[in-house]
Amino acid sequence: LGISSEMLARFGRRCGQARESTEIKNSEDQVLYPPLLPSKEDLRQVTIIPHDEWKRIRDSLDGLTRKAACLRAEREAKKEMHFRSHEMAKHWTNTYAGMKEQKLKAKKKHDEEIEAERQILDLEDEIYKQGERKKAIEYAKQFQFYQTERVKNFHSGLLLSRVMKERDAQIESKKNQIKSDKKWEEQLKLNIEKAFKEEEGKVEKRRRDRVALANDHLKQIKEHEEEEERRRKLEEKDAEEIKRQNSLYEIEMRKKLEKKKEEINESRRLFFEHMNDKNIIKAVEQQQQEEENEKIRKFIKGKKRLTQRMKEKEAEARRIMEEHRERINNFLSELMKEKLDNEDLIIARDIAEAEAEQEKREKEKYEKNKAELKAIAEYRGIVMKNKEEEERQRKIEAKEQLLAVLKADQFFWEHEKEKKRKADKEHREVQDAHIQQMAKNKFNAKQAKQAELEYWRLTEALMAEKEKEFQDYAREVTELESDSTSKYIYPLVKAAQEGPGSGPGPVCMDRGGLRPSYQANDAIGVQLPFCNSQGSNYNFQKSKGRLGFMW
Repeated sequence: LGISSEMLARFGRRCGQARESTEIKNSEDQVLYPPLLPSKEDLRQVTIIPHDEWKRIRDSLDGLTRKAACLRAEREAKKEMHFRSHEMAKHWTNTYAGMKEQKLKAKKKHDEEIEAERQILDLEDEIYKQGERKKAIEYAKQFQFYQTERVKNFHSGLLLSRVMKERDAQIESKKNQIKSDKKWEEQLKLNIEKAFKEEEGKVEKRRRDRVALANDHLKQIKEHEEEEERRRKLEEKDAEEIKRQNSLYEIEMRKKLEKKKEEINESRRLFFEHMNDKNIIKAVEQQQQEEENEKIRKFIKGKKRLTQRMKEKEAEARRIMEEHRERINNFLSELMKEKLDNEDLIIARDIAEAEAEQEKREKEKYEKNKAELKAIAEYRGIVMKNKEEEERQRKIEAKEQLLAVLKADQFFWEHEKEKKRKADKEHREVQDAHIQQMAKNKFNAKQAKQAELEYWRLTEALMAEKEKEFQDYAREVTELESDSTSKYIYPLVKAAQEGPGSGPGPVCMDRGGLRPSYQANDAIGVQLPFCNSQGSNYNFQKSKGRLGFMW
């Protein structure tokens, strides 16, 4: 380490003599340094320290770095140890984490088992619901099958067959019942005797009930009479109390009436006293009013005297003004008389001046008319020239307008030709579109016909399938009924004839196996009403005679 020359040598070395910097510079080249020391350094200016001290200084300088490295190494070691511990204790079962892991695994396994059971239950439920749906569908199909007309007619025949069988059974039972009438009569007599005995017992019971009811009524009547007596006594007591209260009320009212009379007398006395006082006050006020009226009369008399004096003064002032006005009028009259004498001279002078002025105006008017006539002549010439110029310009404009009209007419005809050409083109396009539409309609009609044929084919197949199903059902029911009896199965056989419609005609194979009574002229084969008439006894000759026919 290099330090300045003024620093002291430490650790046993004495203080050296300070030298000038120039001498140091001159002697630097002559000093030989060991090869391990830095060049151009003076050993006398270098501090030598022991190895321990050097180590301590180096440790103090590099301590933070080494400490940070140690901390990092310690953290890495702890982290690695934690990882090894975690890996080692991961499979232990006697720790909190292990027990938690075992519980989680057990819970997961339990949930999986529950989910598997739920899936099995869901599958079973789905199978059950599917079976129920199939049953519902089968029931609906069966219900629809039973709601068809042929099945209803067949069931009607089945009901008729069973009714006929039941009727025969009832007839047979009726025949057997006649044989047992004697036994029935004996039983009837026994029943009648038993009924008489029961009726007598009921009558006796009703009599006892009526007696008990009468006793109860008598008891209630007696109780009511006692209650009425108590009520009457209570009312008498209340009446006496009311009378006593009325007498007290009358006494109190008399006292109040006497007190009221005394108050009225006292009020009358006070009223009379008040009236006397009022009359006295009125007399005093009247005397004061008379005194005030006397003062007012005196004031009015004084005011009248003052007014009279003022009027006299005003009359004197008017008289003085009249005299002054009369003097002024006399003075003005004299002045007017002098002025009239001078007016004749003034009028003659004014007439001469007016005639000269009139002559001057006439001359100016003549000059003005002459100038106006000259201006009118000049204006007339200018107007004629302008009209000629306007006429020439109008002819030019008319010619230009004619040319423009001819050009517009030519353009119009060209436009009309173009419009006609476009209309012809559109007409051809519409015609082509109509042809295409006709072809398309023809194709659609053909497709519709094929679809209708396919529909009728499918309808016939469906009708055949339904007919087979119905015949199977009818055969099973007929066989079941024929097991019990073969005497009443004709309605079933008739209802189960081949072909729907239940008509007397033959089966129409091209109409879906229908057996109508009368057919309409269409592809559906709708049945018309079957009118089975046995003839008419009506006399048509009578109607013909009434209408006027002679044949």
